Amino acid sequence: MSSGEVSPSAAAAGDEPAGFSVWVELTKPRLTMLVLVTVAVGYLLAAYERGMLVEAVSLHSALVLLVTVFGVGLSSGGSAALNMFVERHLDARMQRTRERPLPSGRLSELQVLLFGLIACSLGGLLVLLVGGPLAAWLNLATIVLYLLFYTPLKRLSSLNTLVGAVTGALPPMIGWAAFAHELAPGAWALFAIVYVWQLPHFFAIAWLYREDYRAGGMKMLSTVDRDGLLTKANIGLCSMVLVPVSLSPTMVGLAGPVYLWGALVIGVAQLCLSVRFVRCHTQEDARRVFLASLLYLPLLLALLLVDTFLIDGLSRI
Repeated sequence: MSSGEVSPSAAAAGDEPAGFSVWVELTKPRLTMLVLVTVAVGYLLAAYERGMLVEAVSLHSALVLLVTVFGVGLSSGGSAALNMFVERHLDARMQRTRERPLPSGRLSELQVLLFGLIACSLGGLLVLLVGGPLAAWLNLATIVLYLLFYTPLKRLSSLNTLVGAVTGALPPMIGWAAFAHELAPGAWALFAIVYVWQLPHFFAIAWLYREDYRAGGMKMLSTVDRDGLLTKANIGLCSMVLVPVSLSPTMVGLAGPVYLWGALVIGVAQLCLSVRFVRCHTQEDARRVFLASLLYLPLLLALLLVDTFLIDGLSRI
């Protein structure tokens, strides 16, 4: 089998029922889980911003949140499956992706295509029925940007990460719109945080796997930046920008001093690791930036919820 071909066993994959874990793998579960968390955070913070904390924990609101999260999860998982369908030949050429369900032959192309289309359609319908038109439009925009812009751009331009980060930053706005049915400054603050956070995160991944991306024909920044100067500059600059951007919830009245100081501390810590990569640009330094970014966003969102709900929110009830 050539490096660019899908395994011949894929044609017969439909002859044997695929296990549940294979279908879960098709949805890129870690990425989808992060999406679901940001949707829930957006929903809860919209309730806080409107002074409707009691309503947010009511049975009706909890059901709206759960169905919205489920709908976005279906859309995200379906989009991931369609992405794997489109990139199946490229995935077969890369070490880190060749064991995915399609190139490994555990699912057939038809199975993946149908799963992706059905999941996206059902997820979009649920978001529309429960979250409302604005949330549904944002959900649709996420799918379209991911599949019709970001996915093909990976083979055409190193600017693809800037487009892909938009799709990752829209979920908290979906959650916000599902509760408030409009977008306030707080929603845009969440968008900005998640957008900027993704840039050093994915630039670090691209540096770690630059040879793999090059083998797959992906035009990531690290594959066209052979001496690493642009990658270093972008990781350092984006990490620097992330510090003031992470403080924006306080600036728009969505958070207080606990969040402000906490965000400043973890932002500076992330920046220090990025500066170390800029100075040394070793694989280990890139891995530290990547691993720290995995901790950064959950910690930041946890700080935001603690500040709004436990500290300020309880005093309002």
